[in-house]
Amino acid sequence: MIQTVGLRKSFGPRPVLRGVDLEVAPGECLALMGPNGAGKTTLLRILATLSKPTSGGVRVAGLPLPAAAAAVRQRLGVVAHHTLLYSDLSAEENLQFYARLYGLTGAGPRIAAVLEQVGLDRRRRDLVRTFSRGMQQRLAIARALLHDPQVMLFDEPYTGLDPQAAEVLDGVLRDARQTGRTMLITTHDLSRALALADRVAILAHGVIAFAAGCRELDPRSFAETYANAVG
Repeated sequence: MIQTVGLRKSFGPRPVLRGVDLEVAPGECLALMGPNGAGKTTLLRILATLSKPTSGGVRVAGLPLPAAAAAVRQRLGVVAHHTLLYSDLSAEENLQFYARLYGLTGAGPRIAAVLEQVGLDRRRRDLVRTFSRGMQQRLAIARALLHDPQVMLFDEPYTGLDPQAAEVLDGVLRDARQTGRTMLITTHDLSRALALADRVAILAHGVIAFAAGCRELDPRSFAETYANAVG
């Protein structure tokens, strides 16, 4: 469902991705780890059609990027550092706006369903600027789920969340996984990666330096594995 072959990305003379080979199977959840500056966000931006690769092959949902970017966006849900919400609109109004962008007709029941899924149905008419960081993140996930995407990308979704909000987000991600969606999550939290994902990969020095199934990993020795991978 996600495939990159020899993916490279440079900003001027500075290479960030140096030949990333990555596959995520349909219905699989991959946790992508790596130090700050390793290129995780750059990789997700390319997969999200927000940036073009310098060279290499990229496919999402079987479609080539960047050639089929418009078609990929219809199949993709993205939760990034910026929530992409309008603070002076209510939660419901934000989702109504995005429903129109996605061409969804009669979206009222779907909006109600995703708000309930993220635990915001009682706050649906409240302005987003009155929401905590955790609530805004949950609404951003509702936005990403709204059009029932095949593939979901999460760029460090736990950043800035308190423990209670993080637990709510755990539940939302588990629900999304159980519906058979393909998911790629960048995170620094190994315990959550092992709980949520099928596989873990480490991006370091512009390449995938390590990959393994979660059942194959020993959490007690992973710190050494990680240190060796990032060099």
